[in-house]
Amino acid sequence: MTGIQFGLDTFGGVTTDADGESVPHPQVIRDIVDEAVLADSVGLDFFGLGEHHRPDFAVSSPEVVLSAIAARTDRIRLGSAVTVLSSDDPVRVFERFSTLDAVSNGRAEIVAGRGSFIESFPLFGYDLRQYEELFEERLDLLSQLLKEEPVTWQGSTRAALENQRVFPTTANGIPTWVGVGGSPDSVVRTARYNFGLFLAIIGGPAARFAPYIDLFTRAQDQFGVPHQPVAVHSPGLVAETDEQARALTHDGWLAMRTRLGQERGWPAPAVGDFEREIEGGALYVGSPETVARKIVGTLRTLDVDRFDLKYDQNAVTHQTMMDSIALYGEKVVPLVKDMLG
Repeated sequence: MTGIQFGLDTFGGVTTDADGESVPHPQVIRDIVDEAVLADSVGLDFFGLGEHHRPDFAVSSPEVVLSAIAARTDRIRLGSAVTVLSSDDPVRVFERFSTLDAVSNGRAEIVAGRGSFIESFPLFGYDLRQYEELFEERLDLLSQLLKEEPVTWQGSTRAALENQRVFPTTANGIPTWVGVGGSPDSVVRTARYNFGLFLAIIGGPAARFAPYIDLFTRAQDQFGVPHQPVAVHSPGLVAETDEQARALTHDGWLAMRTRLGQERGWPAPAVGDFEREIEGGALYVGSPETVARKIVGTLRTLDVDRFDLKYDQNAVTHQTMMDSIALYGEKVVPLVKDMLG
């Protein structure tokens, strides 16, 4: 347990100002850089930045923002959360992250995934009917590019490569994960390519993901590959008291869940859902002591190597998130380490 790392992830959600008005995208991006600098200063291990192409999120090019963060930090590792690989070109993904790796002096990580939104498909001219095929082929090509050797590859969703190399090269390679939301096939595929497993636990109890971690271990053994790390990612916010944390989070959580439900055909949140997610589900919302106890419960339930708190919440201010980051790094993480002993 003592070797567990602690990180932060943000999707770059648009924040509000003191008057409750939406903050413009350029300011949100500058604020994210400051948030990452604070995360580095309080000793956190990883900072992940999501990719979205819609008005309620500010970041469509995580690597550019991460490069700005790299220039102002010294130690924290930097990666995506996630790179939407299905609608991207693996060659360009490698080139962008190897460049970030150079700028950050070897701190870059890739978290590849299919993404939970589909706006990038029509934006970049991809057919949603090829959803699975696009991701499978691009993951296969990325796995070969990461070896940093000449690549010969052929598929049906992009041009073939014949003995091609990509640049810049890296000093020690780029650690790569696959973001998985709970599909057994995705877990097995991640093991087959020998990538790390990055589990997004955004609803329900953490214990229901234990079978996926067991499957990942068994699949790696069956494929005869080295065991790769497992990370989990869940939303939350830390404040001085439980009451304050809940008050800051409730309205934004309810609005986001309602909006996404309307987009995707989910039922509207029921009375008590918010409290149930805090008390027994995937919301890590509360005082440092409350959040620390919940993280400890997760770490004692799941055999993982890193816990990432998705710290951006809907309709909160930049200062609220800065306060949350400071409390997470300075109080929650030390409490967790003490409790784990």
